[in-house]
Amino acid sequence: MGFRCGIVGLPNVGKSTLFNALTQTAAAQAANYPFCTIEPNVGDVAVPDARLDRLAAIAHSAQIIPTRITFVDIAGLVRGASKGEGLGNQFLANIREVDAIAHVLRCFEDGDVTHVENRIDPVADAETVETELMLADLESLEKRVVPIEKKAKTGEKDAKEQYALMMKALALLRDGRPARLAQLTPEEREPYRQLNLLTEKPVLYVCNVDEASAASGNRYSKAVEEMAKRQGAGSVVISARIEEEVAQLPSGERDEFLASLGLKEPGLNRLIRAGYALLGLITFFTAGPKEARAWTVTKGATAPRAAGVIHTDFEKGFIRAETIAYDDYVSLDGEAGARDAGKMRLEGKDYVVQDGDVMHFRFNA
Repeated sequence: MGFRCGIVGLPNVGKSTLFNALTQTAAAQAANYPFCTIEPNVGDVAVPDARLDRLAAIAHSAQIIPTRITFVDIAGLVRGASKGEGLGNQFLANIREVDAIAHVLRCFEDGDVTHVENRIDPVADAETVETELMLADLESLEKRVVPIEKKAKTGEKDAKEQYALMMKALALLRDGRPARLAQLTPEEREPYRQLNLLTEKPVLYVCNVDEASAASGNRYSKAVEEMAKRQGAGSVVISARIEEEVAQLPSGERDEFLASLGLKEPGLNRLIRAGYALLGLITFFTAGPKEARAWTVTKGATAPRAAGVIHTDFEKGFIRAETIAYDDYVSLDGEAGARDAGKMRLEGKDYVVQDGDVMHFRFNA
């Protein structure tokens, strides 16, 4: 199950520096974790989770395998991208292929780094990109809605439902608001997502600040944070320059370097976790002598769906899931202690997986 988060931004906002730090981190992880592949514009990185190390220590696991998220470096955008300006067509096509957007905003002043619009205003930068995406969505939908409307008028059920969803999106876009703000029922969410609208994708604003502001942010990042709250979006403060330096340091020197800057952990850790949360994902674990492993499912996934993440046969032949809450697993020193204390539960097909569950699946081959 691959989850892709596209990194976007105007030119000279630090997007490439940030992505380089991510890919260097991924390269460093390759020595410790399997299945870490890197392409020129893709960084597949582990989601930091201290719980996994704790489980591995208790289960005496020989191997630790974290869950992963893929970051995609998307071509820079300029005003007019919706009409094909710059690399607009490539930019829009690449965004359609990701599950969420990490929007890098320049929140630093540097006379040596020019801004494409000759000003430092991250909120205005965000609006520039959002506007281009909304214009692209609007043009696309207005073309696609015409034949669907004709089918809907004949009484075709699927067409009527799709037309209603398209009109919800069009109403927002015509009002200058992104499609992700639509009020949807649970049943409408998946067909709405299948409209494949650029502004339907969840957004995380990445405030790229100067080194001195990495720990506490600055007035630019605070303005972005306020904007994100109004939109119901996420935001994270990071210094791409610092992250690039950290990624190149030997592991033994990183903590000391970060501490000197007032930082407890690399900003990339926060970015990766924020991207993971943005996609509505949770983690469950399997733990044993062979390996301790983190697995990804979407919030609300049932036990058979989680089993299918490990292997499709597990889902097809699902019988039950032996489940221990993370806190119980740790406090009772593992599976045996949890079982003896009555904290191992046998869950059926309707069980909704909770973040941190330690699970073992029974199934018919």
